[in-house]
Amino acid sequence: MDRVIYLAMTGAKQVGLQQAAVAHNLANVSTHGFKEELNVFRALPYVGEGARTRAAVVETTPRTNYTEGVLQQSGRALDVAVRGPGWLAVQDANGQEAYTRMGHLQVSANGILQTTNGLSVLGDAGPISIPPDQEIVIAKDGTISTVPVGENRNAVAIAGRIKLVNPPEADLTRSPDGLFRTKDGVPAQADAAVTLVSGALETSNVNAAEAMVNMISLARQFDMQMRVLRSAEDNHRSADKILALQ
Repeated sequence: MDRVIYLAMTGAKQVGLQQAAVAHNLANVSTHGFKEELNVFRALPYVGEGARTRAAVVETTPRTNYTEGVLQQSGRALDVAVRGPGWLAVQDANGQEAYTRMGHLQVSANGILQTTNGLSVLGDAGPISIPPDQEIVIAKDGTISTVPVGENRNAVAIAGRIKLVNPPEADLTRSPDGLFRTKDGVPAQADAAVTLVSGALETSNVNAAEAMVNMISLARQFDMQMRVLRSAEDNHRSADKILALQ
C-alpha cells in the first residue's frame, strides 16, 4: 500500500514540474536561438530502515535539445545567426562569461554592442565598443567593420571581433537565466571554425505542436496518479471495515 502511495505522490509532483518545463518551452517558441529543455522520469527506491517497500519517482538531470533552429533572413545589419554548432559569448549580469545563440543585437547608448536583453557581447578583449554614427557590417567570422555614415566605403575600421565558441555539449549547463555556461566555470576558447550568417536570426527549436501534445499527455498522467491515490484511499477504508468486523 505504502509503495503505491509514494509512487503516486512523487509521480504527481514530478509531472507537475515537467508541465512547468514544457510550459517554459512553449513560452519561448518565438524566442530567437532558444533551445528546448528535455526531462525524463525514473524510479528511485528509498534506502533506510523501514523504507524497503517505498520508492519514489524523480526527475533525471534536465537535458537540452541542441538541434539547430531554422535560419530566417531579417535583412538587419545587427542580426546574426550561428551556422551549425557554436555560441556567441556574452557577459552576464555578474560580469562572467556565458553563451547564447540569440543574435538579435543592438548598440547601447554607451556604444556597447549588446543583445536586446542588455547583455554585452564579448570580443577578443572584452565587450565591444562601437563608435557613434557608424554603419556596421558583421562578417561570417564575427569581425565587426564600421564605416562613418555618409563617408566613402574605403574608410573602413575594425571595431572588434565577436568571440565565437564551440565547447562540447557535455561540458555545458543551462542556467536559470537562460544562458549556457561551462560546468567548471572556465571560459571556453574561441573557435575559428564557428561562423555567422549576417542579416539572419535562428528560430527556437521548440516544436509547438509536439509541446502541446506533451502537455496533454502530462495532464493525463497527473490525473492517473490522482486516481491511484484515490484507489489507495478506497482500499484503506475497505481494509479498515474488514478489520472492524473481526
